Amino acid sequence: MQRLPEEGSRFLPERAPIDSYGNGGFRFATMSHQGSLLILADGMHAWRPVVFADVTLADFAAVLGARIRPGFLLFGTGSQMHLPSAPLRKAFADHGVALEAMTTGAAVRTYNILLAEKRDVAAALLAVETVR
Repeated sequence: MQRLPEEGSRFLPERAPIDSYGNGGFRFATMSHQGSLLILADGMHAWRPVVFADVTLADFAAVLGARIRPGFLLFGTGSQMHLPSAPLRKAFADHGVALEAMTTGAAVRTYNILLAEKRDVAAALLAVETVR
């Protein structure tokens, strides 16, 4: 199984279905990735945060600063559902991007369905250790 480059490098220049998740990472497109994942129209990227408490507004700069922003972003908050902070929700609203928070498992399933429907989907997924 091919390993992916470090954070900040675009490592798959397209969106692909996620085959599995857990053990601190994801599998997709015959690759494995340890750590969190940011999926945008231009591809799948390593993402800095490890747990929900690590997430800052700066972690969404690639989403909110994009010339063409997605209509919404699925935010997988880990193994438990967490509500994003008020400043984060406001920043997304100010940029016209809906922020849909849910557990990482629910976000992966929703992402795969929307991708199969050929919808324009973006996601920020915190890695989880175990699949429930």
